[in-house]
Amino acid sequence: ITEHGQPSAYLVDVYDFEFMQKRMLILEALAKGEQAISRGDTLSNVEAKEKMNKWLK
Repeated sequence: ITEHGQPSAYLVDVYDFEFMQKRMLILEALAKGEQAISRGDTLSNVEAKEKMNKWLK
């Protein structure tokens, strides 16, 4: 869609829009993970398993 001859909006089908939304969620989660790593906010494998076991019970 154009406005004064310049692109101003895109018309995207529902499937592609939902796919892009899911992709953005994944990319945001990866970025948060990278930030946590750079801050040193990480867990050992044992600590991670202990925390996950609390959720899976």
